[in-house]
Amino acid sequence: MRIEIHEDGETLGQAAAEEGARAIGAALATKGRAAIIVATGASQFETLQALVTRDLDWSRVTAFHLDEYVGIGTGHPASFRRYLRERFTGPLGNLGEFVEVNGDAGDLEAEIARLNARIAEETIDVCFAGIGENCHLAFNDPPADFETVAPYITVELDEACRRQQFGEGWFPALEDVPARAISMSIRRIAASRKIILSVPDERKAKAVANAVEGEVTNMHPASILQRHADCSLHLDRASAGLLSTA
Repeated sequence: MRIEIHEDGETLGQAAAEEGARAIGAALATKGRAAIIVATGASQFETLQALVTRDLDWSRVTAFHLDEYVGIGTGHPASFRRYLRERFTGPLGNLGEFVEVNGDAGDLEAEIARLNARIAEETIDVCFAGIGENCHLAFNDPPADFETVAPYITVELDEACRRQQFGEGWFPALEDVPARAISMSIRRIAASRKIILSVPDERKAKAVANAVEGEVTNMHPASILQRHADCSLHLDRASAGLLSTA
């Protein structure tokens, strides 16, 4: 895992976006198209804002949605589909394909089957993601499933995860945060050729230390990325504050 420490969230986002854009450009040059994974949440604001300004042929890019709450429609302020439409697909305007996770689908099993069949066709060139306050990766809260090979799964959200979503202002009360989500699995994320993590803010410092310097364990799900061949972790001074080498 390569670690880069930046002065603030803006420079972090610019660096993560630039690294991702280079990888997308390389995929377009070598195979004519690219497939990526895009994440949401407060940690991704600056990265996505910078990424959509990059001069790439986005019409040849397919983007997969990382996760979504069960039961939340696009009209809800906390909808991750809405987030990505507003901050990613909308500003781009010419994205080749956006594969959404429909968390409010009437038949969740059918929706997961659709997503799994679609992503099975792809090699993911770049995965953009973050790390949760409980060290989750996507919505894979501890103890995360390190074994399942299914690309998308239904997961239960633990209290720490739900408190984070409430604390970031996505919901008016803790009881309004859904208890379940559809999430890309740990093994499917780890199958990406390149993973770029954007993790700002002091409240993520303990999770970062556990992910980088702790043992690999499903109690700290993001720690699995210590074993990834091409993973970059972009931090600011605050989120890097508990690292022994910072």
